[in-house]
Amino acid sequence: MTIQTEFANNAKHILEKDEQIIGLAVGGSWLSGQMDEFSDLDLIIVTREKITDNPKEMIAYARRLGRFLSGFTGEHVGEPRLLICLYDRPLLHVDIKFVTLDECYNRVETPVILFDRNQQLQSALLKSESVFPYPNYQWIEDRFWIWVHYALLKIGRGEYFEALDFMGFLRMSTLGPLLHVKNNSLPRGVRKVEMELVSQDLEDLKLTIAQYDRSALLQGLQNAVRLYRDLRLVLFDHTIILQVETELQVMRYFENINSRSD
Repeated sequence: MTIQTEFANNAKHILEKDEQIIGLAVGGSWLSGQMDEFSDLDLIIVTREKITDNPKEMIAYARRLGRFLSGFTGEHVGEPRLLICLYDRPLLHVDIKFVTLDECYNRVETPVILFDRNQQLQSALLKSESVFPYPNYQWIEDRFWIWVHYALLKIGRGEYFEALDFMGFLRMSTLGPLLHVKNNSLPRGVRKVEMELVSQDLEDLKLTIAQYDRSALLQGLQNAVRLYRDLRLVLFDHTIILQVETELQVMRYFENINSRSD
C-alpha cells in the first residue's frame, strides 16, 4: 500500500463519522494510475455547508486527517477552495479541495469516490460531466507577439532575470499546453512533459531554456518563436485570426535587437 493510499483510507475512516461531510473523493494522478513516490494526493471533501469562507475551519478539518505540519489556501492558483497541506510521518503533500454538493457539477475531472453518504455525490457526478479547460488559440495569438516584444525589451535593457522568468511563463502558459494538445494529453502547463511529449517535441521545448546571457536569451526566444509558429500550423484552423502585422513589426524589432552588440 502506498503512503497516498494509506492516507486516503485513513481520511475516509475519519470523515465518514462526521455528519457534516457528504463525501470524500480523490483525483489527480490517482485517476491516471501514474502515482509514484513523488506524487501528491488530491482529495475532495464534500461538505453540507460551504466552509471555504473560513480558512480556519478548513485547516481544522485538515488537522484531523494526520500529522499536520502546515497549510495554506490556493488563491495564488485561483482556487481559494483548495488547502495545500504538508503532513509528516511520512512526509506527504496533500491538496484538499472543499466543495459543496452543488459545486461538484462543475469540475475539470471526475474523481474516484472513497466515501459517499446516501450516494449523493455519485448522483451529482452522474448528472454532470467534467470539462477540462483547453487553450483558447485566439486568446494566445492575440497576446503572443506582444509578449515577445516585452521579452525583447527586457533583454535589450539587460534585465536578464526578468527575461528568464518570462521565458518560464511562456512555456507554462503557451508552449507547454499547445505541445500537450499536439500529443493528445491534458494541457496542464509543463506538467510531465518529460513523460508525455514525443522526443522531438521535448527537444524543441528544451531549446527555449536559456542561460543568464544576452545571446543565449535571444536564441532561446528565437527558438520559442519558431516552436510557436510550428505549433500554430499544426493546431490552428482557419477561424483563428493571425496578428500578421503585429508579428511582422515585432520580428523586425527582434532583428534590430539581435544586431546590436552586447
